Amino acid sequence: MKKNPNLQPSKKEPGGNALQQQPSISFPVIGIGSSAGGLEALELFLKNIAPPCGMAFVIVQHLDPTHKGILVELLQRVTSMPVTQVTDRLKIKPDHVYVIPPNQNMTILHGVLHLLDMVKPRGLRLPIDFFFRSMADDLQQHAIGVILSGMGSDGTLGLRAIKEKGGSVFIQDPASSKFDGMPRSAIDEGLADVVAPVEELPEKIITYLKHVPVTSRSPIAFETHSLSALEKVIVLLRSQTGHDFSLYKKNTVYRRIERRMGIHQIEKITDYVRFLQENPHEIELLFKELLIGVTSFFRDPAAWEALKNKAIPTILDARPAGGIIRAWVAGCSTGEEAYSLAIVFKEAIANLKPTGVYKLQIFATDLDKDAIEKARVALYPLNISADVTPDRLKRFFEKDDQGFRINREIREAIVFAPHNVIMDPPFTKLDILVCRNLLIYMEPELQKKLLPLFHYSLNPGGILFLGSAETVGSNAHLFKPLESQNRIFRQVNQAGRLSLVDFPASFVLPWRERADLPDLPVKAAGTELNLQLLTTQLLLQHFAAAAVLTNYEGDIIYISGRTGKYLEPAAGKANLNVFAMAREGLRYELNVLFNSVLIQKKEMSKKRLAVGTNGSTRIVDLTVKLVDTPDLLRGTVLIVFADVADKHGDADHRQTTAETADDSRLRLLEDELRQAKDEVFTIREEMQTSQEELKSTNEEMQSANEELQSTNEELTTSKEEMQSLNEELQTVNQELQSKVSDLLQANNDMKNLLNSTDIATLFLDDDLNVRRFTTRTATLIKLIPTDIGRPITDIVTDLKYPSLPEDARRVLHNLVYSERQVSTNDGRWFTVKIMPYRTQENRIDGLVITFTDITNAKQFEQNLRQIEETCRFLIETMPFGSMLQDSDGKILMVNRETERMSGMSMEELSGKTLAELRWKLFREDGSELSPADYPSTIALLSGQPVRDVVLRMEQPYGTAARWIRLSAIPHLPDGSEKPRQVYTTIVEINAPN
Repeated sequence: MKKNPNLQPSKKEPGGNALQQQPSISFPVIGIGSSAGGLEALELFLKNIAPPCGMAFVIVQHLDPTHKGILVELLQRVTSMPVTQVTDRLKIKPDHVYVIPPNQNMTILHGVLHLLDMVKPRGLRLPIDFFFRSMADDLQQHAIGVILSGMGSDGTLGLRAIKEKGGSVFIQDPASSKFDGMPRSAIDEGLADVVAPVEELPEKIITYLKHVPVTSRSPIAFETHSLSALEKVIVLLRSQTGHDFSLYKKNTVYRRIERRMGIHQIEKITDYVRFLQENPHEIELLFKELLIGVTSFFRDPAAWEALKNKAIPTILDARPAGGIIRAWVAGCSTGEEAYSLAIVFKEAIANLKPTGVYKLQIFATDLDKDAIEKARVALYPLNISADVTPDRLKRFFEKDDQGFRINREIREAIVFAPHNVIMDPPFTKLDILVCRNLLIYMEPELQKKLLPLFHYSLNPGGILFLGSAETVGSNAHLFKPLESQNRIFRQVNQAGRLSLVDFPASFVLPWRERADLPDLPVKAAGTELNLQLLTTQLLLQHFAAAAVLTNYEGDIIYISGRTGKYLEPAAGKANLNVFAMAREGLRYELNVLFNSVLIQKKEMSKKRLAVGTNGSTRIVDLTVKLVDTPDLLRGTVLIVFADVADKHGDADHRQTTAETADDSRLRLLEDELRQAKDEVFTIREEMQTSQEELKSTNEEMQSANEELQSTNEELTTSKEEMQSLNEELQTVNQELQSKVSDLLQANNDMKNLLNSTDIATLFLDDDLNVRRFTTRTATLIKLIPTDIGRPITDIVTDLKYPSLPEDARRVLHNLVYSERQVSTNDGRWFTVKIMPYRTQENRIDGLVITFTDITNAKQFEQNLRQIEETCRFLIETMPFGSMLQDSDGKILMVNRETERMSGMSMEELSGKTLAELRWKLFREDGSELSPADYPSTIALLSGQPVRDVVLRMEQPYGTAARWIRLSAIPHLPDGSEKPRQVYTTIVEINAPN
């Protein structure tokens, strides 16, 4: 039985080879890419590896090209494994950590690291992609890539190469990374096998390697039970996804299954089958695994240059007047090859400068709907600059914060759509068909079906562009090599090429629709005899024509009357089909009449058919009717058989009795011959009519198909524009919601701040209308929420401040703040400060008035003033001299007695030290005191009081000398060692004896 798989893989690993390349080393190599914030992630990663682990780690990080890195020293602190900066031709060893040096690209070949100088000292540099690609080529399916914290998208294209070769990818959870650009880019591209916090990644890698050893056996060597389990996996995939992988190359499928088994730590494929049955979500993940799209811009550059310079000019030369160039990219994945094709077409047209005007129409299809969605977005990471030249980036791309976006000119030339190349109708009338690295995943049986289909889709002389590992094989008579080295072929027109094509099953239309007939209800017979029913049955049996009711296939549903003269059971297995049961002479006519009725939808009859019955001949009229009513019988066909007497035979018998039976037989044969000629003529006319109708229908279908394709393009464009507009509206909506949220938060913050300060605040506009006020303000000015918008002059206040409106207008005019201390009717005091309200644009938009409660300060001020007056009164009225000095010995205050004894006024004494007054003080022995021996000076320096020192004071102003007794008492604040002030008393005494 022929298989017809419902399958179209995307661009995947060129793993169709029977034998896979084995790694050049016997231990696993882990490639680690990181960027900004990667140091902390690398330290956590290495801390969680307990050597010996049997693995080698190669770290590729974005480094300053002019700065000597210290990454080696930093990482060596967290691991006991040797950490080494890579030198050229360094052979990798297990349980070692290797770090890329600055300003170098790094590759790996047969387990040896090689260094290459950077082409540009600055700019976009992609060392992670560069190394991951070489690692994928060298280690094949045994390559393991790890992406840690970093900005940008470096590493994504390299991970694609690793996935292409069947390798594994481990990604740091973006939530745990300082910068999630690189992890997020890899995850968004669907490349991650495991996503986990960085400290968990080493354990997951080790567990994975235990279940998928580096030197695993070739998947060709399937055991019987493994083949059975593999077929069960394919059945489960087909049941849930609707896609059949039975003709997908088994070694590739098995390798993908082995990878999923390793991730889930499953040893046997039979256990994995059970795991799939219990976890339907894993079926979807395996399906995605089989549809991993691996592609890039201008993959195999030499082939694209050959297409541009040799193949496309032949297409343009065939149409010098211009027109529409139609192309189909089958298995386009995320769209890179479709856009590459559009770009080389534009360049080829620009280079040739043809006289005609060409419109490019490219249909890009793939089975993976997610890949199609990404292709429609037409946004690619910045690291595509490694595959696209700067001139092409400048001409055909637009750069934004997210990466490079295909410009409108190229994007409008391409229509992306999900499509199954095996099961869905092909695109036709194509000038070029691109199908690269798609056939290598299919068994030869499937390839033999697709290539004739591609031949049919192409215009005569059209171009077929295959992958580097693909060829036309046994279909060399359909395609002629144009560039055999680059797998570019020209279609060879073949007569009757339609007969060579095995069209997809869903594209072949049936000759007529088949309708499943509803089961006719059967009413249970009543228990009582019904005279009317019995009479009706008797009449039908003896006097009504025999008839059968069938469905569109001719299967008998119901029989009325005696039909044994016209129908008989067919030999062999029981068969109730009316065509199989029809007697001789009736079978052919019944078949023709039945089909005519189904096509023309009307009742038709055939007269005088000779039907053989039990060795004799019976003349029968046949009537076939399509039943429309009642609704219960709609979709059925009624066939009526009616016996006809041989009128010619009866007349001849009455006229003469001499006519023999041979004459009757001859007339019967002549009638049959005449009838057959009429039928042949009728059939011929019907066939000619049908042929013309089919031609017309075919033209209409082609025209309708083109219109539908055009409509589909317009709808796709409109959908993309609507999606883009929707995204913009969502962005604006989110911004507005964010603004509203910020304003609400700011409003709440300001309200709480103003209320928490306990300062009454009033906001007025330019017309002195109330704009906002705090709760505290209502205790001074009789404000309620409905007063917002009212003039401040209309509102009652407790403040004794009638000039408030005038001061407010003056501030608005002069823009100089005003501050006053104002009392209230109940004895409270407030500092009223009026300031201009300035916006962020430095525009004056009203006033801000604050009312600071200073009632307590006023009371303290009054109390202090009273205390000061009392102290001054006491000092002034003392009978001895009093003097207060500060910590520097300068006089702050003296009383009247001191002024009298010194002969100087307070103004003359204030701010001077005793030394500056040129006083002369003598001890009892007649020796003069120096300023350092003054009692006040000693008290200030020692912090100890000096009491009752008898001295003789002589003044330079001619007054008589006096004997005085001095006491100096220092003022020491709590906890202070240095006096703040010193209080000196001077008492005049008589001369000592």
